[in-house]
Amino acid sequence: MSRPERSSTEPREQDEPAIRVDGLTKAYDGPAGKIRAVDDVSFSVDPGTVVGVLGPNGAGKTTMIKSMLGLIVPTAGEVRLAGVDVHAHPSKAYEHVGAMLEGARNVYWRLTVRENLDFFASLAGHPLSAVRERHDELLATFGLAEKADETVNELSRGMKQKVSLASTLSRGASVLFLDEPTLGLDVESSLELRRELRGLVDRESMTVVLSSHDMDVIEELCDRVMIMNDGRVIADDTVENLTGVFASQAYELTMAGRLPETTRTQIEREHTVERWERTPDGVDRFEVVLEDGDALYDLTNTLEGSRVTIASIDAIQPDLESVFLELTNRAGSFADSRSRAPDDERRADRDGSEPQKREARLRRDGGRSDTSPDGERRGGGRR
Repeated sequence: MSRPERSSTEPREQDEPAIRVDGLTKAYDGPAGKIRAVDDVSFSVDPGTVVGVLGPNGAGKTTMIKSMLGLIVPTAGEVRLAGVDVHAHPSKAYEHVGAMLEGARNVYWRLTVRENLDFFASLAGHPLSAVRERHDELLATFGLAEKADETVNELSRGMKQKVSLASTLSRGASVLFLDEPTLGLDVESSLELRRELRGLVDRESMTVVLSSHDMDVIEELCDRVMIMNDGRVIADDTVENLTGVFASQAYELTMAGRLPETTRTQIEREHTVERWERTPDGVDRFEVVLEDGDALYDLTNTLEGSRVTIASIDAIQPDLESVFLELTNRAGSFADSRSRAPDDERRADRDGSEPQKREARLRRDGGRSDTSPDGERRGGGRR
């Protein structure tokens, strides 16, 4: 799929990252002083990389992303997208950037599908003749070709989501911000969209910042994952490396019989037991998380003292969701993060930010669309 040609107004050095964030901070006045929704965050992203952003309620994800897009003015720090300072030269930066924000009306429902693609491409100054072929390919890619001349308002929720993503891609931007891109799609459509998005990234060296509560989407699409908590990045690595840190620390043990109550109590006192199970034939099975390899020897010694034989020990390979929960719980309790979220997000809303609508997959909340009385979104979001 060809990307529209553009003459860069501020050329990027060949070795400069597609995204560079230095010391990004956003603070709000709170009853007890300053509240740092984003706290001195720094990172860079190479061209052609897909970065996933995860975090619980109030972690600072939305504030960070909107500060990176120039929708919120940060307290301190610098953001460069495609080599352009987004706060010093926003118009230049937007030539290279596309965004699809969850909870926002990303397209105009009274326009047809094709009109939306044409409109958002025109905002970047592309003549329709230069983008027609690309738009035809996008419509085919997302299964929208037969709906091209229908108004978006007549489409299903899943189709609207596809139109939003296609419109974001219509400009041929090199840096994309995607918030919940598979929301509202059925399983088959979600899998297809992931494949197509990954293919576009690989073919066109797109750089993508992706926020999603679907851990499968993050694991499949992202080259690396950033986990935020309390305004800071507490982990930034590949999915493989993040899950590898916790490998061999969790085990499922199956006994040959029933453990004495005193042994169970001792195990619970000395280790973190995630689950106990007693099978119909009276066999005890449990999952335990250990601090280190030596703790496994301590556990087996305890079990040997019970005189009940260990039938099997299996290491549990953690998935990204378990790593996310473990890391965020280490950095601070969910209760603390969630208790401060409403104040942070109300303050963010005053700067043009929209409240967080959904957080970790286990804690989904309902979303809302901000629309004007006539059904059209006021001040259409950045594309």
